[in-house]
Amino acid sequence: MKFNLLSTAGVVVVGLAMSSTVLAAGKAEWNADGGEKDVAMTLTPDRENGIEVYEVCSACHLLEGWGMTNGTFPQLAGQSREVLVKQLADIRALNRDNPTMYPFALPESIGDEQAMADVTAYIATLPMNPENGKGEWAEGTPEFAEGKKLYKDNCIQCHGDHGEGMPDKFYPRIEGQHYEYMLRQFEWIRDGKRRNANPDMVKQIKGFSNKEMKMVINWVSRTPVDPKDLAPSVDWQNPDYD
Repeated sequence: MKFNLLSTAGVVVVGLAMSSTVLAAGKAEWNADGGEKDVAMTLTPDRENGIEVYEVCSACHLLEGWGMTNGTFPQLAGQSREVLVKQLADIRALNRDNPTMYPFALPESIGDEQAMADVTAYIATLPMNPENGKGEWAEGTPEFAEGKKLYKDNCIQCHGDHGEGMPDKFYPRIEGQHYEYMLRQFEWIRDGKRRNANPDMVKQIKGFSNKEMKMVINWVSRTPVDPKDLAPSVDWQNPDYD
C-alpha cells in the first residue's frame, strides 16, 4: 500500500481550510450511527497492513504509540480499537477539530475504512509507556486525595474504576495517558471547545474549577496500569519496525 504524505506547507493549507469548514459545520452528534466508524467496526483487521499504515501515524505518535509525555501528542498504545476508530472517523468527517492530524488521517494518506480497521486494531495491541506524563501531586498529598474523590464522584460511571474505559460505549481508556494531554482535553470539553465531546460529560464537569480539573486529572495520571499492558521498560522499541 502506498501513501501520499502531504508536505508541511500542505498541512498548514489544509488545516486552515478545515478550520473554516468546521466553523460552518455546526455541532455534530456525539456518536451518531452510520459513516466510516460503523463500516470499519465490521471489518476483519489485517495486522500487516496495520503496521504499514501506522508508520504514517508514527511521525507524531512514535513507532511505539507512546506520544509525548509533555502532552503534545497523546499516547495511543493500549487504547481500545473502538475509541480509536471513532476518533479517527470523527477527525476525517470534521466532527473533531484537529488541523495537525487531519491531512494525515485522510483516505489519500492512510486508506479507506479497511485501513482504519487495520491500523486501529494494531495500535490497540501496542504495550503502553510505563512512565507516562504525570501531574504534580503525589499520593499522600491532600490534592491527590481530593482528585481521587472527584474521580469517584464524577467519572467512574463512564471511565471505570481506574480509568480503563468502556469500549462498547466508545468511552476511552484514560489510565496511563499523559497528564498534560488529558488536562487540555478536559478543559476543552468543559469549556465547549471540543465539538465531538460526549454531552453527558460536558454537563458532568461544567462546574469544575481549574484546580479541581487539575486534581482529578493528576489522580488519573498516577493510577497504576496493569503491568501486563505495559512495555517492559522506557527503552522498549517496537520490533515491528526493525
